[in-house]
Amino acid sequence: MAVVEVQKEGKIVIITINRPEAMNALNAEVRQGLNRAFIEFRDDPDLWVAILTGAGDRAFSAGADIKEFRPGAVAAVGETVHPDQVWKPFIAAINGYALGGGLELALECDLRIAAEHARLGQPEINIGFMPGAGGTQRLPRFIPRAIAAQLLLLGEPIDAQEAYRVGLVNKVVPLAELMPTAKQWAETICKKGPVGVRASKEAMIRGYDRALEDGLRLERELANRVRMSEDFAEGARAFVEKRPPQYKGK
Repeated sequence: MAVVEVQKEGKIVIITINRPEAMNALNAEVRQGLNRAFIEFRDDPDLWVAILTGAGDRAFSAGADIKEFRPGAVAAVGETVHPDQVWKPFIAAINGYALGGGLELALECDLRIAAEHARLGQPEINIGFMPGAGGTQRLPRFIPRAIAAQLLLLGEPIDAQEAYRVGLVNKVVPLAELMPTAKQWAETICKKGPVGVRASKEAMIRGYDRALEDGLRLERELANRVRMSEDFAEGARAFVEKRPPQYKGK
């Protein structure tokens, strides 16, 4: 059985970390499987939105597999792709613990929906380590710095409602509603013009750390590109004709 399962439903792909017996911990095989899934999603013109989740009801991912931890630097690998490097949207459906590298993976997604029992945190400090996949950089950008410091320095997780309160997740739902909600959000995005959706994500991510003037310049450049697209022409026609648009992602 694959440790990363990929299920396509129309324009949506569901990518599932499938190691429930190990709390969906991220070992080398899982990371390789996720990388392949992300590249396939990025390169498939028929897939528009990805949902990332974990198997079972205990964990999205409890983080790196400690059994594989070794002192020393990490060896270089081939091409690696992360959700925030793909301009198509990713939705994290957090079905339980999202700890360490699991939370860092969720932070790379654009939208995060958590089950009521989920707990999120960066516990690396508890084994004398530190986050090494973006936690120290993304957390202070996404939530108040004091809360980020609490997660990073105390090593204690927070529950789903607290994560929602501080803006770490977009929505909290009962576990039974987690995947239906994620699919509903994905289907809503799929009804929008994909060229505009991807340009919006690109502008948001690439412009985040730029000066406002530079960010506005980037936005204008991308808006001009979208304005020349078939999707925009179709969206404008459909609006005038009072009919649903038929987008092609071109």
